[in-house]
Amino acid sequence: MHILVLGAGVVGITTAWYLRQAGHTVSVIDRQADPAMETSFANGGQISVSHAAPWASPQAPMIGLRGLLDSNAPVRFSPTANHRQWRWMGAFLYECLPGRMRRNTDALARLAVSSQAELQALRHSLKLEYDQSASGILHVFSERREFERARARAEWLAPHGIRIDSCDAARCVDIEPALANSQRTLAGGLHAPNDETGDAHRFTRALAAACVDAGVTFHYEITVEALDIHENTVRGVAVRDARGVRGLLRGEQVVCALGTHTRQLVEQHGPRPALYPIKGYSITFPAGPDAPRTSLTDEEHRIVLSRLGDRVRVAGMAELGGLTVTIEPERVQLLTRLARELCPDAGDFDAAEAWAGLRPCTPGNVPLIGRSRIDGLWYNTGHGSLGWTLACGSARLLSRLMDGQGPAFDFPCLTGRRH
Repeated sequence: MHILVLGAGVVGITTAWYLRQAGHTVSVIDRQADPAMETSFANGGQISVSHAAPWASPQAPMIGLRGLLDSNAPVRFSPTANHRQWRWMGAFLYECLPGRMRRNTDALARLAVSSQAELQALRHSLKLEYDQSASGILHVFSERREFERARARAEWLAPHGIRIDSCDAARCVDIEPALANSQRTLAGGLHAPNDETGDAHRFTRALAAACVDAGVTFHYEITVEALDIHENTVRGVAVRDARGVRGLLRGEQVVCALGTHTRQLVEQHGPRPALYPIKGYSITFPAGPDAPRTSLTDEEHRIVLSRLGDRVRVAGMAELGGLTVTIEPERVQLLTRLARELCPDAGDFDAAEAWAGLRPCTPGNVPLIGRSRIDGLWYNTGHGSLGWTLACGSARLLSRLMDGQGPAFDFPCLTGRRH
């Protein structure tokens, strides 16, 4: 079967790999000149199985309200007249109910555990190098109430085999000595020793090269403008190349792994997937001699700090309200200040390179994986801030579904009745 995979980010490339390994003819289409040049380019670097929890929680509405009133808040909500934003927000508020949050957490945890196992097997079999580290992730807290709330959530993950150890402030410094000079007063932390870090961009490029060796065809600098559909069955895609020349690429099945661009593509044909972009930022700078070895997550300020070889990556911010990746200097300054406060000896902050990207989010943060209601059209998108964490497991799951197999674990796969 010839399958077109739309999108060459970490989700699209892993999808192409698993489909090719299943024996299919695979072509990947992307508007950029290389793989992983958009959302997968400079994310936080964490394989955060221990953070397999949705943003939609009972506390989220108050966090969003603070972001509405304070332009310097890490989480910022900017209302627009766009009806899609308000429809998505309404669905998000529903997913904040405790029962929905628990359901979504369980689904994400199952997928995250599966994905890490797939990533480790892939890394071993292909000898992939991407500045990976298995030093774990340490979640730190300055407020006792937030710490206790996070400890309770961590207990939900234990039945899934996810190890998370509770630590006092002294133990946090033992695990990561770089915190000794932190300007934060730590209330405690949660240590996930089995979590990992790595450069998603380097991984995606390395796996794309392996895809080429395996026979996958790549079409770069090609923009997908529309689906080619006849009698509710997709037959390929209408495309435009870098010179403006239009044409058709045929395929028996099509996988949308276009992140936030999925919605714009498919809604012209009827489906309206519940996707909305959440803008995030990162800075990358040379690591100092005392840079942390353990990846850090500052829960209250919504930032992560990861060592990637001789570099340090700090990522954070969440902005709901726009479709641009314009880098706003004041947001970069805020991210830099928060990182300096957390870990002042991390490296050369003055040499930092800034980046911004759009995370494709569903209201409950559970990705859309499975059939659309158009025959032959499949989704693998909507991973939010967990795209790097969930990519390999999502791709393996979709490959099974496209081959007529059921999922290997309980997950709310799309069946074609909606979306």
